[in-house]
Amino acid sequence: MKFVCFGEIMGRLNPEGYLRFTQAQKFEISFGGGEANVAVSLSNYGKNASYVTKLPDNDLTKSALRILKGFDVDVSDVVIGGERMGMYYAEKGASQRPSKVIYDRKYSAISMAEKSDFDWKKIFDGAEWFHFTGITPALGDNVAEICLEACKTAKEMGLTISCDLNFRKNLWTSEKAGHVMATLMPYVDVAIANEEDCEKVFGIKAENTNITDGELSHEGYIAVAKELSERFGIDKVAITLRGSISASINNWAAMLYQNGESWFSKNYTINIVDRVGGGDSFGGGLIYALSEGYSNQDAIEFAVAASCLKHTIEHDFNDVTVDEVKKLMSGDGSGRVQR
Repeated sequence: MKFVCFGEIMGRLNPEGYLRFTQAQKFEISFGGGEANVAVSLSNYGKNASYVTKLPDNDLTKSALRILKGFDVDVSDVVIGGERMGMYYAEKGASQRPSKVIYDRKYSAISMAEKSDFDWKKIFDGAEWFHFTGITPALGDNVAEICLEACKTAKEMGLTISCDLNFRKNLWTSEKAGHVMATLMPYVDVAIANEEDCEKVFGIKAENTNITDGELSHEGYIAVAKELSERFGIDKVAITLRGSISASINNWAAMLYQNGESWFSKNYTINIVDRVGGGDSFGGGLIYALSEGYSNQDAIEFAVAASCLKHTIEHDFNDVTVDEVKKLMSGDGSGRVQR
């Protein structure tokens, strides 16, 4: 059975090491994007992951697709057309200096896509899960309509649908995000959000919480998940809980809510190598664990452990195995050399 992920993959350009944009003499290129990152995680865990997008007919596309194929991600439903691949620049932060991202994605192929580009009944043939994020409908009204059509078709065909809210202020306003996402969330079975998404998109704020100071209230997040679940009829709501001590050190945990009950993971203190893709690796881990029939407690533990490991890996993709995640889940976070 397939796991279908739909969104935009972009070229990622970053200075070497911890150099600032203003210091860089050259940039390293890799590829990534919310849903592509999830597809890679699922494939690494042994799932049949399919990635869907629209990309131009050029050598950058060939390189990106070759890399996805190298992770055994199915790209047979990628549409070729349009003028350009979106790009983004990533400057890694350190200590008290935060990371910085600059987008260059206007008029990208997927942002200019049309509904006729995607035959969702064909794409979802043999699939059990559909995943998208709030980044994709933010690319334009046309892409939001494509997402809605995909959700309707997926629901008709009996797929489980997951969505990571992933609010991006550089792509749309809170008001526009709230309006569009409210049309999509009623189709969602598993919602994923961070400590800010619910507030920025739907005005649902966690009480007694200050993310800047790292103060996170369990009761506040339970209330947020409960309201999101009841407002849109969502079966499961997962919220990641990040305590930012600095750009280099974060506390990392999460909760899962269903039918009035909540499950919290253990907390990890992470020395960050690359934070980009951390939320996507959480989503990939959660989707895998739930699809494998893990208990809610084990599912949230697996997702958080997977994401903890991603924070130690360069670039967007979480290149880890199920066994590596389970080893961390079991309590082995020593980092000792494996011989």
